Amino acid sequence: MTELVRLTGVSKRYETTGPPALDEVSVEVGTGAAVAVMGPSGSGKSTLLNLVGGLDRPTSGTVEVAGEDLGRLSEKRLAVFRRTHVGIVFQFFHLLDDLTVRDNVLLPAQLAGVPPRTARARATELMDALGLGEKANAYPARLSGGQRQRVAIARALVNRPALLLADEPTGAVDARTGAQVTEILRELNRDGQTLLLVTHDRAMADRCAGRVVELSDGRVVASTPAGVSS
Repeated sequence: MTELVRLTGVSKRYETTGPPALDEVSVEVGTGAAVAVMGPSGSGKSTLLNLVGGLDRPTSGTVEVAGEDLGRLSEKRLAVFRRTHVGIVFQFFHLLDDLTVRDNVLLPAQLAGVPPRTARARATELMDALGLGEKANAYPARLSGGQRQRVAIARALVNRPALLLADEPTGAVDARTGAQVTEILRELNRDGQTLLLVTHDRAMADRCAGRVVELSDGRVVASTPAGVSS
């Protein structure tokens, strides 16, 4: 299995004094793999995800995704890289309330310059697959939490990203909906989608991922097969 994501000796500091958010972290994610990152609040999970997604830059070390050293890319090239290689699902959806479901899903494709007909066909395919076909013209305010998260997943996938990042994707939904979101992510990985997931939910990690990386105080303290407690 080739490595799609490779972090080597990565540290991230937001202040010149005090402990770093990440401290000499090395993690690899193979193409087609699913890896869950767990740890208490403040352990560095979201920082790691932001670095892999090109939303932040390391203070030291290297972050490589799809063969690109993200720390060496200009802001313009980094923005292009994010649009074409990475899809992100956030805990609180981050949908645009004044856009319909279809237009929310289409937005990343429009920003990436995908031809309109191709983009609409892809959006329709995803909405149908995720049970959103009848909601295509609805606005987010009229959707349940689970429906909003499915829209967010469709939006993240519209450009066929090599890597899907999910940051606490069940944190803002009820248990039943959380189980549905878990199954969607699991099925996507079964179909070959590479997944890097941050979660507090050990059951979700065991269900979705093949490996669980545990962080504490910015360091990797364990990396085990899913279902094996450290």
